[in-house]
Amino acid sequence: MLLDAIAAAGRPQALADLSRQLQLPKSSVHGLLNTLVALGLARRAENGLFALGVKPLQWADAFIGQSDLMRAFDRHANAFPELLPETVMLAVLQDDRVIYLSCRQGSRPLAVNFRVGGRFPASCTSSGKAMLASLPDPQVRRILGRQPLERLTPHGIDSVDVLLAQLATAREAGYATDDEETAEGMQCYGAAITAARQPQAVAAVAVSLIKAGLTPDRRDAIVASITGLALRISQELGG
Repeated sequence: MLLDAIAAAGRPQALADLSRQLQLPKSSVHGLLNTLVALGLARRAENGLFALGVKPLQWADAFIGQSDLMRAFDRHANAFPELLPETVMLAVLQDDRVIYLSCRQGSRPLAVNFRVGGRFPASCTSSGKAMLASLPDPQVRRILGRQPLERLTPHGIDSVDVLLAQLATAREAGYATDDEETAEGMQCYGAAITAARQPQAVAAVAVSLIKAGLTPDRRDAIVASITGLALRISQELGG
């Protein structure tokens, strides 16, 4: 929980701020921070602020090296010519958020800087919707829980019922759409990845594009490519 708070902050944090955020006594947080610093999981700057240490980077490298999913994404992310100019992401679902495990940056600039470890509300993103669509509706309701849903732009939805209708469309189509819900002017298409003996999605791939000038033919080609990428990775994982 403390490591999550430091990581999510995006910049070094003061002891008092962490204590207030976690609603824990300063003495308890101070002791935990000292332990994390000793383990290399956190570091204390000269100004007394706390940030992540180098150990999580070592774990991240180990995870990438041991992950069949990551290796499959790296092998196939460049196999579809239509996707080469675009930014392609690999994400997993954690509670009601998507976490980006890998990002193959494209040559076209985007309004959002997708980065490894970045987190977004699943209900706003095409990758999140693609993974949620693999779940029964009652489970989706349990995962999202709170009402209304978090919105990142005026185009976002705040109703679980509306989201469930989108998920039904995604199941039928084989892909999910984020139409300016993560960032205005941007459209994303995501497809779920399955694995052996896993009835539900284990991950998803998504592609993000500038919406202006996107023709129907280009859209169809992009959708075919991202669903093809998801299928190829799924087949490698035994899905």
